[in-house]
Amino acid sequence: MKISNSELSWLEFNGRILQEARDKSVPLMQRLRFLGIFSNNQDEFVKVRLSNIIRSSRIKSESAKIFSGGYTAYCLLKIVNEKILNCQNEFAEIYTEILEEMAEKNIHITDENSLDEKQQIFCRNYFENVVSPLIAPVILRKKTEIPFLRDDFYFAVKLTTMKGKIRYALIRIPVSESCPRFVVLPKNNGKTEIIFLENIIRLCMNSIFFMFNCTDISAHVFTFVRDAYFSIDEDISKSLTEKMEAGLDRRLNGQPVKLIYEPEIPDDLLDFIAVKLNIKKDGNFMFAERYHLMRNLMDFPEICPATEKTESATPLRNSMLKPFSSIFKAVDKNDVFLNYPYHTFNHFIDFLKEAAIDPKVDSIYITLYRLAENSQVVNTLINAVKNGKQVTALVELFARFDEERNTGYSELLQKEGIKIIHGIAGLKVHGKIVLVKCKKKGYVYLGTGNFNEVTARTYSDFGLFTSDRKTVADAVSVFGFLQNIHAKLQTEHLIVAPVYMRNRFEELINREIRNARKGLNAFIYAKFNSLTDGEMIKLLYRASAAGVKIRLIVRGACCLQPQTAKYGDNIEAIRIIDKYLEHARMIVFCNAGDEKFYITSADFMERNLDRRIEFGIEITSPDVKQTLKDIFNIQWNDNVKARDLNNKLHETGNTVKLRSQDEFFRYFAAKNRRHENEEIKNMSAM
Repeated sequence: MKISNSELSWLEFNGRILQEARDKSVPLMQRLRFLGIFSNNQDEFVKVRLSNIIRSSRIKSESAKIFSGGYTAYCLLKIVNEKILNCQNEFAEIYTEILEEMAEKNIHITDENSLDEKQQIFCRNYFENVVSPLIAPVILRKKTEIPFLRDDFYFAVKLTTMKGKIRYALIRIPVSESCPRFVVLPKNNGKTEIIFLENIIRLCMNSIFFMFNCTDISAHVFTFVRDAYFSIDEDISKSLTEKMEAGLDRRLNGQPVKLIYEPEIPDDLLDFIAVKLNIKKDGNFMFAERYHLMRNLMDFPEICPATEKTESATPLRNSMLKPFSSIFKAVDKNDVFLNYPYHTFNHFIDFLKEAAIDPKVDSIYITLYRLAENSQVVNTLINAVKNGKQVTALVELFARFDEERNTGYSELLQKEGIKIIHGIAGLKVHGKIVLVKCKKKGYVYLGTGNFNEVTARTYSDFGLFTSDRKTVADAVSVFGFLQNIHAKLQTEHLIVAPVYMRNRFEELINREIRNARKGLNAFIYAKFNSLTDGEMIKLLYRASAAGVKIRLIVRGACCLQPQTAKYGDNIEAIRIIDKYLEHARMIVFCNAGDEKFYITSADFMERNLDRRIEFGIEITSPDVKQTLKDIFNIQWNDNVKARDLNNKLHETGNTVKLRSQDEFFRYFAAKNRRHENEEIKNMSAM
């Protein structure tokens, strides 16, 4: 049974994002942002996955790690480095194409050598008033260590004085919200021009080093990526917060694993920087064009004509949740399903606000994984405490790259009187669940995405409100378990990893296999972010071989190979990349005609099923079941943004173009109208 390599599959997914950047039907500004997303993804890949391969490649013993697909670390490292370079070359090609198209619309990227006199004056004034206070040059000396450098991008500067003396210096390029990467210049004859921040700094190099009387100054951008491996001190005398801070410090000081530099940098300057950073020339050097850290393209100014702007649809209300009315009363009548960003995240905030002030509410329990800056969720929880509610929050301190923010929120919530728990040693709590307990009843919200009002605008996720008594009892058991690992965990509707989620889904897949062998209709439809767990893949292959029809929508890495002889010929798989990040997870089992539906925070990955606390729920509402079936069918019939796992357009046989993310707004608007018409009919019949 063939299992693909997850790292290589992930790179294929990131290559799919490049396709969106190349697609001329996508608005120009959105194409630039796709380049930014690609670059951000690539940076994280290098920090985490590539770093892991590099660490493993240094192990020479027989216990050296073998990666999925049967690759040794040394072999995989060569292939991955080659693919990264190829993708970077493709990125540069697409970026050039986009710049040419922008030029046709009289929008230009300029540099310090192409400025007229007025523009130079503007840039020098901008440097003096905005940039200069943030500049802190460091003179480098051969006998002294380089100061600590964060993962960022810098100028390596070579100074030649009038006496012929060579000096080296370092300048961090200070990109921030108040000092953006892209500066729009005053319009000149109707032409829009944008300059990179680093080019303004290049223009003013003489102003920075005026005291050296230089005959020549050459400045070259470079960046590097540190190993993002995060380890925790086992010292039992330290608090978890102290351990987290120490772990973050070790990450910040992790070994640089890749140096990226301008090809024009002088050899002596490059060698000097490499020695200071302790980076060896063994495949860890990579040159790029003049501009680095292009993830900032996600923040490129919106300066295209109106016809080229990305249309941003307004999130809909769910018609079951009326403005300025009780969400609790609505959920008492029916389970309520939300699909962000097509539905507004304000519904969730309103749910918490109601819980914070309703006299019948005794306590609120919530798991927090990734939160927005200035989080409304946090503010509402604090308000609940001020209103006399008991609030318990599990804050996951190990949410990768959000550890520092979560540690800060944890301390803030604790100071405000909220009981903070930090989960179970060795198990990251990734599941998203809220329990609101009243005097005689309770309410549960379970989601596939974070309680984050910012990402809810761009991430496609599911959420479910329910007042089902069995589910409420399940949630009580879950939070008891999270606070005391020795507590008995018993659930009926909620499925929890790593306790029994794997077993539950294995049972359901095996049931489909048995039904297929009996000649009954059997299928599995699933939507994941990633599918890399070897045992689940083998089981799906066995299901396929037995005749179970399997359809998969997998956005990211997928180690299963569909439509392969013997094992995968009953499996089809697609991925969808579009305006919104596909982040929701769902699974549907035929179950001999009595279909079972689940939404879950977990992917079919070993880490999700075995090393994380995850939550899923069986859907019992007929209306929500039908909605999930419609959602899957709409995405499966997408013939605009859907691709197979080789990034080839998904052929549906339908001549009518269907773009699922646009269709969902129409679908939920129509669903609202039907619900409102039914309410009018019911009122008329009274």
